[in-house]
Parts: sequence; C-alpha cells; structure tokens
Amino acid sequence: MSGTSPPSFMDLALAEARAAADAGEVPVGCVIVRHGAVLAQTGNHTLADRDPTAHAELLAIRRVAALLDSERLIDCDLYVTLEPCAMCAAAISFARIRRLYYGAADPKGGAVENGVRFFEQPTCHHRPEVYGGIGESEAGELLKGFFRERR
Repeated sequence: MSGTSPPSFMDLALAEARAAADAGEVPVGCVIVRHGAVLAQTGNHTLADRDPTAHAELLAIRRVAALLDSERLIDCDLYVTLEPCAMCAAAISFARIRRLYYGAADPKGGAVENGVRFFEQPTCHHRPEVYGGIGESEAGELLKGFFRERR
C-alpha cells in the first residue's frame, strides 16, 4: 500500500488542464461526476476543433448528455479549473448541474462570481450550488504560466 490517497475530482480536472496546455490550448480542464463516478473528463479543444464553443465544460456536458441520453444531467457535479464564462454558466444551468466546483476565479471572463453573475439573474431557471477556490493556486499558476510563455 502506497499510503497516498487517490486523486480528487479537481486533481483529474487539473490533469486535463495540463494536457490542454501541452496541446497549446488554454489550460482549462473539466470533470463531471455522478454518484461518485466520473462520467466525463476533458480539457479545452477550441484550437484543435476549430470551434469557439469547445470549452472543457461544454465538451464534458455534451459527452454526459449523450451517455445519459438526456439533456438534464440530474445529480451531476461539475469540477472545472477556471470560473466558467457566460456561455458555460448558461450550459451548466440548462443541464441542471447540481453542484459547480471551480478553481481559479476569472475577474475578466468569469460569469459566476464575476462579470454578469449568471446564476444570480432573475432569468436564470436553475442555480447550482457553487463552490469556488478548489485547487485555486495550482489552476491559477497553470494559467499564468501558459500566458507568460506566450507573451
């Protein structure tokens, strides 16, 4: 027995973010879990797919919707390394994600606790429980390092 604990769901999302960075993508990773089982995990693919909507959250939501054969991801929790943008926050709401866990805050592009605060709008039909700052330092360092190398 090694004495180490298994990786957390955010650890898996961080691994996806590192893989995205290695592929030249903005390092964001996402994992969707239901009843303790990982249903999908992926990173950003906007460059590889030539698709501006290929954010990690949307790709994971699409995979789980296909897996469950439902547009409602009831009892699913989403772990993502960066505060979701408005597009991803809307998808999280529409999919009826139960809980959102995110790493680094995004004062410029985030839409959960920054920007438009999507889930606080009266037009938002579903508000997940939100937990920010999970793995924040590592997620933030991945992003800072990625953009530092490109300047």
